[in-house]
Amino acid sequence: MNSPKKNMMLVPTDFSQVAELALEHAIMIAKTFDNDIALLAIYDTGNLITSIFSKNATEEMVEKSLQTKLDVMKEEIKQKHGIDIITVVRSAYSIYKTIVEVAEELDCDSIVMGTHGASGLQKIMGSNAQRVISQAGVPVIVIKGKHFGDGYKNIIFPIDLSFETRQKVKWAIHLAKKFNSTIHILTFREDDEFLGHKINANINNVEAKFNEAGVKYTSFFLKDKNALAKETINYAENIKADLIMIMTQQDEDLKEIIIGSYAQQIVNNSPIPVMTVTPTTKGITEVVRAL
Repeated sequence: MNSPKKNMMLVPTDFSQVAELALEHAIMIAKTFDNDIALLAIYDTGNLITSIFSKNATEEMVEKSLQTKLDVMKEEIKQKHGIDIITVVRSAYSIYKTIVEVAEELDCDSIVMGTHGASGLQKIMGSNAQRVISQAGVPVIVIKGKHFGDGYKNIIFPIDLSFETRQKVKWAIHLAKKFNSTIHILTFREDDEFLGHKINANINNVEAKFNEAGVKYTSFFLKDKNALAKETINYAENIKADLIMIMTQQDEDLKEIIIGSYAQQIVNNSPIPVMTVTPTTKGITEVVRAL
């Protein structure tokens, strides 16, 4: 009998420090959930060849050099952690499209990528992080500078008025059971009676799911609903959270995923890893595959 196929995470890299941090997270998640990793190096014939390699470097030389780097990393990870690695080198004009395409080709269940401000991975991934999030049909974990540590022990779980906000529940439970996490439900008070009832209904639904799963959680109302992203990040830093879990949005007119203002601010400004979950049309009953 064939062994069941393992789930796979895609990790784009340019071999920088923040990319190494993202790989560190992916390795530890893979060990926890018995997953495989696909390690992706992307180059474009305009920028990468002229900025990293000799001006006389050919595309073939660049590809061979990157493949050698990936092969060394593959063997080191296999020997140290016992994780199977697939290596991929691609030439591309559109970095984010290539990341999404490779994730689809390899049937990856998630993408783990590093990013930070105005340097380093900005060329390769920083400026593409939101585009990857908006295009990928799988969860994306964005890492900036935080080491994996002891895992995702404290997970921030914002809730809003939308029905889709509940779709993070299965992912939260999935992580919490493996890492013995506490889920911190964050929401805001709404003066409008109808909207207030709607938020309370979402909270009650989520709390019921966590109770049923035996997951530890807390609930907290943020004070300023006009500065939710800032308050969310402040709260996460105050409790030393390990992960913030947010939703992208479904645009009903365009029929595609968009990343809203709140999500943009969280991804751009949070020093804490952020996991984005794509909404589905199947709602809360969607069966989420393991990481």
